[in-house]
Amino acid sequence: MRYQLELTLRQAEGALARVLGAAERRGFRPLSVDGEAQPDGDRWHLRMTVEGDRADTALQSQLAKLYDCLAVEVSPCS
Repeated sequence: MRYQLELTLRQAEGALARVLGAAERRGFRPLSVDGEAQPDGDRWHLRMTVEGDRADTALQSQLAKLYDCLAVEVSPCS
């Protein structure tokens, strides 16, 4: 199943690598990543599409635990 993730991250070195690593360790394969800096300059808004056989709650709860992740929303792709 494919999922669309909307994340808000702290603008910190390695933040994207930690998000991608957490997704892969939970059995999700990143398909696309797109992002932009927020106007305040210390946050990133990231959109990511992943594919995997596990429930989206497994990924959402793990990403929410990351220090760099300020907010995460997961929704199924149609």
